[in-house]
Amino acid sequence: MNSNGHLVYRLLLAVDIQAYSKRDTREQLLAQRHLSDALDSAAAGVGLDRARWDKQVGGDGELATLPEGVDPAPVAGDFVIRLAAALRGINHDRGAGAPLRVRLSLHHGTLTAGPFGPAGDAPIVVQRLLDAGPLRRLLVDEPGRDLAYVVSDSLYEDVVLTGFCALPPAGFQAIKVMAKGAAFRGHIFTGPVAGTDEGGAGGPGDRPSARMPAGPPGARVHDFPTLVPHKQHA
Repeated sequence: MNSNGHLVYRLLLAVDIQAYSKRDTREQLLAQRHLSDALDSAAAGVGLDRARWDKQVGGDGELATLPEGVDPAPVAGDFVIRLAAALRGINHDRGAGAPLRVRLSLHHGTLTAGPFGPAGDAPIVVQRLLDAGPLRRLLVDEPGRDLAYVVSDSLYEDVVLTGFCALPPAGFQAIKVMAKGAAFRGHIFTGPVAGTDEGGAGGPGDRPSARMPAGPPGARVHDFPTLVPHKQHA
């Protein structure tokens, strides 16, 4: 990313592990590795290489600025579906261990490189949405959900509503959060976006399916319609 003070317009992604501080050191390290693997897998599934992302990492997640020219539609849709599928697979394999449950936010806007990470409005927006109370509550209210996902208001209008995104607009609910005296608007995906078809994800024609998370016995599951990803426009 440009480091001489020039503004650039990029796609930003922020991710965070739920209840990270409650894990012991070994579990924290394992969660980091599993999340990194899941992100790598989801990115590769849409033709992206995370090694090319400009990442500002923390113990429980990262803020990533994606390279110039990345198509936002596959990131806003197929990447998210594949990430949810990867998390579901990890948690299935872990059995009785603490599940890896993740919050994810996406935004596009202007920023510039700085000595401690990207500076500008865009990094602030994506982080405020990641920390939004409604996004955190989604994982609390739905114990069968592995991924809570939010997009900014502008990305929803510019990308999700176009029909090129694999997740349909009907699956999102608008939110408004206040943080440090400022309002931030976004759209949380409240439809099911977890699990894969039997056999897992294969090639481009074998996109993971979006389906209702099962949840534990007796858990209340919201009656959202099953949302099958739209096919990309030719």
